[in-house]
Amino acid sequence: MISESALRGYILEEVLAWLLRSSGYEVLTAQDDQDKAPWKVLEERNHGMVVRGRGAWHQADTLGQFRYVPPFSLPIRLFVEAKFTQSKVRLSTARNGHGVVHDVNENVMTTLTTGSGPRRPRTRYRYSYAIFSTSGFSQDAQEFALAHQISLVDLSMPDFHKLRGLVRAAAKDVHAALQAFPAAQLPAVREIRNYLRRPLLNLWEEPVVTDPSVTTPLDVLADSLRSRSTLGMILAFPAAPFVLGLASDDLYSFVNYALEQPTHSVRLRRLRQPAPHSVWEIRPREHPNAYALTFGLPEQVEAWILDQEAGSPSRTRWVKESMLSAMTLYWMDGDHAHTFQLRYTAAEFLEGSG
Repeated sequence: MISESALRGYILEEVLAWLLRSSGYEVLTAQDDQDKAPWKVLEERNHGMVVRGRGAWHQADTLGQFRYVPPFSLPIRLFVEAKFTQSKVRLSTARNGHGVVHDVNENVMTTLTTGSGPRRPRTRYRYSYAIFSTSGFSQDAQEFALAHQISLVDLSMPDFHKLRGLVRAAAKDVHAALQAFPAAQLPAVREIRNYLRRPLLNLWEEPVVTDPSVTTPLDVLADSLRSRSTLGMILAFPAAPFVLGLASDDLYSFVNYALEQPTHSVRLRRLRQPAPHSVWEIRPREHPNAYALTFGLPEQVEAWILDQEAGSPSRTRWVKESMLSAMTLYWMDGDHAHTFQLRYTAAEFLEGSG
């Protein structure tokens, strides 16, 4: 039977997909790939969906595609992996993510034919990988991920306290219910995930779990999330080899401000809060009370910011003026994609106690 910690991670992945929908992230299913072999790259198998790489097919429990396509680029697909454990994410997890994303990005065929039909290219995508953790990341995992552009997103911040509590409670109740099942009748993880995707993502795949002892905690979770309509996360893309997950208890205060001022200057400051990673806050420079967004940085990036060697250029200045000088955000409003840019000026750097 699946462990409670693994179940927490699977449920958290579905919740993250729900949170990221505002950034244009839409979870894919095998039904979204209507091509036939040899053009087909998504398939449904016994344990769920798999995606075709150059050397193997890879399990893809949570694979989504962004509805917008950056200029001069390919459509972006993102693997989401979540870890809800007591220990930090280790190197093996980051290494596995790199292996998967490297293999699927190498699956390039210029033209294909079935022998009798016309020759045409296989549709190409740009795959990326993001690992979300409630307990941080080991140092070697951070170094490896940053070197290979694997995004690490910290969920230990206070903004996610209620979210973590909801997921923890649902996983605990579901796991307790599963212990009462005979081994031969245990619902598969796929059935549990498919059930939760119905209220959260409006996806109606079969099979689904039907026993009320399992479905009731999932219904409570979905209802609790939907009742907190202002809770959200939006992805930000800085000039750096990772994405940032910006969190807010009132995401629409940011959206309403950004719709009026799509490009505006912001202040960044490092807060002193208890968390495995440092917490950073973003506020608009001209109207600092209009909204607040927070994000966590991997410790290695944090070290670059704080490490200032005598007689050498300030690493803080380098990070501020390059990696965090501007962040691009996308917001989906129906079928329309809004683009926002948050600009940072060096004179606005604040390192406060929060």
